Amino acid sequence: MPTTKRDFYEVLGVGRSATADEIKKAYRKLAVQYHPDKNPGNVEAEEKFKEATEAYEVLSDSQKRQKYDQFGHQAFGPGSGGGGFGGGGFQGIDLEEALRTFMGAFGGGGGGGRGSIFDDFFGGGMGGGRSDRGAANRGNDLRFDLEIDFEEAVFGSQRDLTFNVMDECAKCQGSGAAAGSKRETCPQCKGTGQTISSNGFFHVRQACSTCGGTGEILRNPCRECRGSGRVKARRTITVKIPAGVETGSRLRVAGKGESGTRGGPAGDLYVVLHVREHPLFKRRDEDIFVEVPVPFHVAAIGGEIEVPTIHGIAKLKIPAATESGKVFRLRGRGLKGVGTFGNGDQHCVVMVETPERLSGKQRKALEEFSRLLDDDNHPVRQKMNKRASEFYKRRDTLQKNK
Repeated sequence: MPTTKRDFYEVLGVGRSATADEIKKAYRKLAVQYHPDKNPGNVEAEEKFKEATEAYEVLSDSQKRQKYDQFGHQAFGPGSGGGGFGGGGFQGIDLEEALRTFMGAFGGGGGGGRGSIFDDFFGGGMGGGRSDRGAANRGNDLRFDLEIDFEEAVFGSQRDLTFNVMDECAKCQGSGAAAGSKRETCPQCKGTGQTISSNGFFHVRQACSTCGGTGEILRNPCRECRGSGRVKARRTITVKIPAGVETGSRLRVAGKGESGTRGGPAGDLYVVLHVREHPLFKRRDEDIFVEVPVPFHVAAIGGEIEVPTIHGIAKLKIPAATESGKVFRLRGRGLKGVGTFGNGDQHCVVMVETPERLSGKQRKALEEFSRLLDDDNHPVRQKMNKRASEFYKRRDTLQKNK
């Protein structure tokens, strides 16, 4: 460290009115620029990194910053009671407080303990001690993909689901300890879940190797669950599928996921639905689509036909000269979706059906009928022929002018 300390605001390159976010942004830029891992063997860069880290430690803490603004560097000198750095100016910096800032800026993993510089940037994630690792934890949520029929999606149903789950050990009631014993405070870390070793001016904080970071040890674990407090089990539950669901709908069954640890609550079960295709009805939101075959004579002269809907058979009037592809709407004959008001509609798509397997008498009747027809009876064909004629005329003109 330099003998004469520079002003902390000058070190970070910010003004005295800088916001917390501006201070954080300035420090992160300097930490990445001067970090020793990026500048191996560069003593000057290492000193600048230490200097910036010390400045950030003070200015990022509102109370320390207030004292610094009032007393300057003397606020953290010997006997000041100001906390922070003591006489050496950099003796309390944790490895996770400085090294991981550089790692995080380049996509490195991990996270700092609570209150560390890394927490300020990335929200924590690795740290813990007994307060996190040894506490009751909520069980994992589970996902179950369920395929259902179209009818079940429309009208609702009830299903029994069977699946594997990590459930609370019945023998130890989830404690992980054998009968007559209990968890004990780890003698190595004294229940903190961490051990700290010094390396120069860095303090390296690690998960305790004796207890695995939980802060507790089991001298006599439960034989059934081997100390985990949970065992693999086969569970069967009944779920109700409401009417109107569709592919992608999720049903949440509270408390039916994996059991928690250390007395924590169970997770939830999420049932994701997949609706099988129906050979007749097609769904689009709350509307139903049906292809309706119409006899060619009905399509020609008009008439009334019966069409299936999800609510039963309905009557549909077909006007004369109806062509394939014509769509008729039956209002309110669709379905009611989850959380919607009223039913959708049914859309009937006409497919003019050509008769097959004609008898001799039928064939003669059709031949007689065809002789009675002329071009005016087929306006669509007339339109096609007209456009084709215009195309060939234009083609011939272009070829003559080549």
